[in-house]
Amino acid sequence: MQPPHLHLAELTAAQFLDIWKHFDADGNGYIEGKELENFFRQLETARRGTGVDPTHAAFREKMKAFMMKFDKNADGRIEMSELAQILPTEENFLLCFRTFVGSSAEFMAAWRRYDTDRSGYIEANELKGFLSDLLKKANRHYDDKKLNEYTQTILKMFDLNGDGKLGLSEMARLLPVQENFLLKFEDGNGYIDEQELDALLKDLHDKNKMELDSTGLVGYKKSIMALSDAGKLYRTELEIVLCRDSTL
Repeated sequence: MQPPHLHLAELTAAQFLDIWKHFDADGNGYIEGKELENFFRQLETARRGTGVDPTHAAFREKMKAFMMKFDKNADGRIEMSELAQILPTEENFLLCFRTFVGSSAEFMAAWRRYDTDRSGYIEANELKGFLSDLLKKANRHYDDKKLNEYTQTILKMFDLNGDGKLGLSEMARLLPVQENFLLKFEDGNGYIDEQELDALLKDLHDKNKMELDSTGLVGYKKSIMALSDAGKLYRTELEIVLCRDSTL
C-alpha cells in the first residue's frame, strides 16, 4: 500500500490523519521501530522523487540526524505532536491541534473552557464551538466546511473508543511526553503513590508559575490522597481532581 499524501506541499487536516494512521500501524500512538524506518524511507522518497536504500550507511546517518532534529524528547519514536512539526500541515489546523499539545497548563486551561460540567468529557458539538472561538481569536479566516473537517479530524484523533465524546485521558495522550502528567499511568501499575503525586503537584504549580508554600502543598495533597485506595491514587481519580480544580 502506497503511503498517502507525502508528496504534497500542504496537507489538510484529514490528510495529516491519513498519514498518521498509515504509519502508526499498530495504533499505539507512536511511529516507532519498523514503522519509523518505513516512514523515513517513504518521506525521503517523496522528497527526492527516487527510491532510497534503507540498508545504506548514508540512509542510517540521515535518519539519525532527522531524529535528533524532530524527536524532541529523545525517546527514539515519533509522537503525533512531533509529526505535526515535520509535515507541511495547513496552518489553521495546526493552530487548533497545538492548542491540545502545548504545555500541561495550557492544555488544562483549554480543557476547562468547554468541559463546563467538569465531567472529564466534552461532546463533539462543544469541540466545534471551541475551535471556532479559537480561530476567531487568532483572526484566522475559515469557512464552515473547513471547521467541520477540523472538528471531525480532531474527534477521530482523540475519540479512541468511538463514543462521540472526547475524554481527558484520550486527549492528554497528545501532549508532548515531557509535559504529559497522565503518562505516569501508561506503564507499570496504573496508579501513582504519594511521593509521585508530590512531584506532579510541584511540577504543575511551577508550570503555572504559582506560589504554593509547603503547608499549602501538604494540605492540598492530603485532600487528593483522601480519594486514594490505601495510598494508591488511580488514574480516573486524578483526572476528576484535575478537571475540577481550576488552580492547576
